[in-house]
Amino acid sequence: MSEMLWLVRKSLSVIFRNRKNWFFYIGLPIIGVLVSMLLYSNVNTGTLKIGIINQDSNQTITSDAIHFVEGLNQVKITLTDEETMNREIAAGKLDSGIVFKAGFADSVRSGTPSQLDIVSVKGAQVTAYVKAMLQSYIGNVAAIGQSSHGDAAAFDTLYTAYTKHNFKLTSETLQDSSNMKMMTYQSIGFLVMFMMLSAFNMMEGIIREKENRTFLRLLSSPMSSRAYVLSNVVVSIIILLIQIVVTLIVMKNVLQIDTGISFVQLVPALLLFSLTAIALALMLIAFAKGSTSAGALQNLVIVPTCLLAGCFFPVDIMPDTVRKISNFTPQHWLLDMINKLQQGETFGSLYLNIAILLAFAVAFALIAIYRFGRNNDVRQFI
Repeated sequence: MSEMLWLVRKSLSVIFRNRKNWFFYIGLPIIGVLVSMLLYSNVNTGTLKIGIINQDSNQTITSDAIHFVEGLNQVKITLTDEETMNREIAAGKLDSGIVFKAGFADSVRSGTPSQLDIVSVKGAQVTAYVKAMLQSYIGNVAAIGQSSHGDAAAFDTLYTAYTKHNFKLTSETLQDSSNMKMMTYQSIGFLVMFMMLSAFNMMEGIIREKENRTFLRLLSSPMSSRAYVLSNVVVSIIILLIQIVVTLIVMKNVLQIDTGISFVQLVPALLLFSLTAIALALMLIAFAKGSTSAGALQNLVIVPTCLLAGCFFPVDIMPDTVRKISNFTPQHWLLDMINKLQQGETFGSLYLNIAILLAFAVAFALIAIYRFGRNNDVRQFI
């Protein structure tokens, strides 16, 4: 134990003596937060820009539903196609999109309206108003369909009478916090990527010390290989914890970003993910045959999985196939946890996310242990 503690102190002193490490472990996550601020600081939250895809053309009910959305306060609609809508949502030109699929009018007429596809870049907090109003409108029309019992003439008569009535709605404007929450979500996404890169960079020291034969000299001392690896894990946890705490303090106290989540819940969530990141880094190092192949594995795994999980842009704008693939990445489950915490759920209630992140960490660690145990070839480091 004393040898391991000595190695932990030695590693921390070496890390903090190098100014480049300060920039890499602390500076880059803060830069990622600043990038998120630049992406969302100029977003206009006064008027919602909604793209609408009408796949149920030449239907009066569908057209009237679109006109209803157009008539809502602070809403501007644009009729578009799926490719253009996804591109403009990703570019920030549209806040969300609504897809009226073929057969929508017939489903409403029958009294069982089909579910609308609503794609949001800002989260449910922004689109809740439009979604609630539109569902209420469609529900009223569907009630007419149920009352007519399939009689087309009766439906047309009731529907015409319904559309001629004028309803007055009194509304009050509330402060929109969705932009700040989306900024938080994106900032956490960048932090997640830098946490994984930091964990890998620290674990890569194992290979570097094997290549320069420092590892062999350490093992010639009373220190065991298990204590050596555990010391690297402890150092990684300490560095990632510092990275998390400093980044969150800068977000809240310096940049005035209200995450909507208390430190008591956000820090444990990120610290739980740090265990997964360290275990993944250890597994990649176990499969690497040298520093060159380790760098290749890092580029092959970390950045692509962050991209799939939605660390760089919302996963809502991705195709369904990509969304399903993202379920197999640990980053997805952390970001899903952050989203649920922003919606008011407690950390303890997210047992599924916690269990999956722990399962990822255990699986990666077991694979790494097995691989290290099977790798007895030291010729590559001589």
